[in-house]
Amino acid sequence: MTETSENPAENPVLQANETVAPEEAHVVENQDTVEELPEEDSDGEDDSDDETPDEGDVAADYLEELLDIVDLDGDIEIEIRGERTFISIQAEDGGAELQDLVGTDGETLDALQELTRLAVLSATGHRTRLVLDINGHRNARNEELRAKAQEAVQKVKDTGEEVPMEPMSAFERKIVHDFIAEAGLTSGSEGEGRKRHVVVSA
Repeated sequence: MTETSENPAENPVLQANETVAPEEAHVVENQDTVEELPEEDSDGEDDSDDETPDEGDVAADYLEELLDIVDLDGDIEIEIRGERTFISIQAEDGGAELQDLVGTDGETLDALQELTRLAVLSATGHRTRLVLDINGHRNARNEELRAKAQEAVQKVKDTGEEVPMEPMSAFERKIVHDFIAEAGLTSGSEGEGRKRHVVVSA
């Protein structure tokens, strides 16, 4: 039977253990310390979240480039109403040189509005409900829609029957629906595509 010496100086195994153990403890302690320290940039700021471009600025830049391409001049204004951005382009001389961008019944304007929304989506990654107006077309059209909606409301009250309105875009239908609701009546949309229209009922 072999006896093991309890004297560290005489036992090479104990000497090795006493030498390695403190070093191992030191390494573990340093690892814990490193893990607890947060990772920071050299300037101490967190740049993980970059600012999203403003949709109004993106839309204005896009429309300004478009005006340059078609060689037209116009003043671009940005207005925030609630959670929706409104972009307005007005002819610099107050004339009708931008009327071609409105088109018949605002069809060209609606197309430009959708293209502008796509440009904002591409730049920001977020969908937008921005509204584009040129030479005050939408403001004038809104007044016209309210007048027609008022006529429909009066017919429903007089006859008690449903009253269909003329076909219009989704944006215009929304305006009419809101007005009908304010008048205390109900409304819905019927038809497909370009034939989709509002029906007013009691």
